[in-house]
Amino acid sequence: MKRAVGGVMMLLGLIFVTLPFMSAANAQENMAKEKEFRIERSIPDAGVACIQCHKREHPGIFADWANSRHASANITCIDCHKAEEHDPDVAKDHYKQYEQSDTKWGRPEYRVPVAGVVSPKDCSRCHPDEAKQYSNSKHANTLEIIWKIDPWLQKGMNSDVERTSGCFYCHGTVLKTEDGKLTGDTWPNVGVGRLNPDGSKGSCTSCHTRHRFSVMEARKPEACGQCHLGPDHPQIEIYMESKHGDIYKAFGDDYNWESAPGTWSPGVDFRAPTCASCHMSGAGSVRTTHDVTERLSWEIQAPLTVRPSDFEPFPAKTNWEVERGKMQEVCKQCHGENWVKTHYETLDQVVEQYNTVYYLPARKMMDKLYEKGLLDDSRYFDEALEVEFYELWHHEGRRARMGAAMMAPDYTWWHGFYECKKRFNGFMAEAEELLENNRKAHKFETFPNATGNTTPPEEIFGDAN
Repeated sequence: MKRAVGGVMMLLGLIFVTLPFMSAANAQENMAKEKEFRIERSIPDAGVACIQCHKREHPGIFADWANSRHASANITCIDCHKAEEHDPDVAKDHYKQYEQSDTKWGRPEYRVPVAGVVSPKDCSRCHPDEAKQYSNSKHANTLEIIWKIDPWLQKGMNSDVERTSGCFYCHGTVLKTEDGKLTGDTWPNVGVGRLNPDGSKGSCTSCHTRHRFSVMEARKPEACGQCHLGPDHPQIEIYMESKHGDIYKAFGDDYNWESAPGTWSPGVDFRAPTCASCHMSGAGSVRTTHDVTERLSWEIQAPLTVRPSDFEPFPAKTNWEVERGKMQEVCKQCHGENWVKTHYETLDQVVEQYNTVYYLPARKMMDKLYEKGLLDDSRYFDEALEVEFYELWHHEGRRARMGAAMMAPDYTWWHGFYECKKRFNGFMAEAEELLENNRKAHKFETFPNATGNTTPPEEIFGDAN
């Protein structure tokens, strides 16, 4: 009995002794903590100054970088942004940062020339293959392409402001500087076809956004959906309607988005593909590429569907049969051979019917109206039939073809061919009435904001234009 009483007394004593320590521990756990970033690697003093200053001035930028693979690999601000004194895009205002008296990092000995624009040429110092592949792609060369095919630009039918805030935000601008600053009509811009001051084309941060530069982010369909959406190229909507998109919505949280480049494997890291896994990522014997022009066997965004090598504004330097074989091997990672074969046979039939039943007859009628002077070809979109013809190929025609390519039946039919029929019938009825009565089409004389510059950028096309 004495032993029992003694044991209880010892236990009570132990509890009373330890309670203060337990309370202190709990208090510690509940105290607010500040996440620390300690510079423990060999970063030059100027680089340390960049990090410490941006940590204070731009905590969002700093946090993104600190959580990036770049930070883990000791790649800092100075590695990407450092420039030469004579570079046209050197941020002259940034030199004022080295005259601050309220921080030890704002001293002249840390002064380095930096540029706000980080171009594919800069990225190529560490990613040469990716930069080379990207330079060959339609993405990098899209400014040249749209100036060759787009009547909005060629005929000046939208304003420069509408272009800067709309078209060029995805396609890119020709970056220009004035008094050491990037001009407001060309910057900010991360368009895929941006022409940079160093002559390189594009912006890696279109897909790998600053300053995390995440592989995971670029693998997700939402990255592509920033630009590939809407009435004329609704790839993100088409993808989400497809079986692939349905599986992504159901199981995407379980995908291994952080798999190392070159190792992201179908059936292992993800159950159904995204835009990137079909058009860019490696699978089987197919190697990863940053040239989205590869693996294409049709140019289905063009007015008349042609092989990529026959796309006159930007002929691909590829063989469509070889590239189709690559895409089919990607498909075969999850699908049987007969499934893949018949899918492509259906796509080819869709292309043939769009070309011969809708586009070519409408194109022939347009040419006839121009020839007879019933339509005026000096401008575009200022006559209703020009708009109808444009939307037939640029809207409904694209949706029909893209829907078939990406296995989204609702887009192929209801948003595609069904709308093609309506547009085609209305177009032909109006055209035949003009011909029958030898009557010129009504012109919208007060067409709004048709003030855009019609001269293609000399930096891309030279002074011959």
